[in-house]
Amino acid sequence: MERESATTYEPKRNSEIRVFESLDEISTDLAEYISQISEISVKERGYFAIALSGGPLVSFLGKLCEAPYNKTLDWSKWYIFWSDERAVAKNHTESNYKLTKEGFLAKVPILNGHVYSINDNATVEDAAKDYEFVIRQLVKVRTIGVSESNDCPKFDLILLDMGSDGHVASLFPNHPALELKDDWVTYITDSPQPPPERITFTLPVINSASNIAIVATGDDKEKAMHLAVSDGTEGPEAPASLPARMVKPTDGKLVWFLDKAAASSLEAENGGDASYEHHEY
Repeated sequence: MERESATTYEPKRNSEIRVFESLDEISTDLAEYISQISEISVKERGYFAIALSGGPLVSFLGKLCEAPYNKTLDWSKWYIFWSDERAVAKNHTESNYKLTKEGFLAKVPILNGHVYSINDNATVEDAAKDYEFVIRQLVKVRTIGVSESNDCPKFDLILLDMGSDGHVASLFPNHPALELKDDWVTYITDSPQPPPERITFTLPVINSASNIAIVATGDDKEKAMHLAVSDGTEGPEAPASLPARMVKPTDGKLVWFLDKAAASSLEAENGGDASYEHHEY
């Protein structure tokens, strides 16, 4: 299968940045990336446990619903989770579950019993506790892997979208939730973006994944992207608590999927770097 061309470089250990000319190219490469991780996970573990985020991310999953993936992937081994969810009803327009179901799940043969959404009838606090309990049960039977270094769940892939403020999942800049070490799932009631009540994976869970992919598109992401991966930024804009910068896989790999607009400051900075090359996938 002929792959799209993209510019890539590796700014840090265990991380890679891929820059694409168009959103369609991102979707094409992301589908191949997810497909490969799915095949490896099923072969090695018998399952593929993937956690999704909401927002614009779902629109990039469309290629997986088409040939060849809709026929070749072992969908019966897929287990779907959400790295964050809004505390709203499942049929609410702001529900990540609703968005994912309509844009992706309804178009592929993933088993309903393998889709783990939050309890939308519980309080946000109880929903977070319930979701963590479910994940703990699935880790016990190894449907979800376990990290050897910290006993956190080791998802095969956590797929995230970065906000213009640098947030990932529902972990926002300077929020106390960034400091949590022992919780797997937590809740917030003061999201700076509506709706205010959300559940979210914590950083230890995100960083324990075998693979993490972050999608960022649009020129409103340029500044946060620069802060997320640049070295030695100091002063009042120092990104010490920028959530996207805190995504550092413990034993896995992080891949960024960017369009030209989101990557513009990086491209200017790395244009003459020898590690910044043109590759064919």
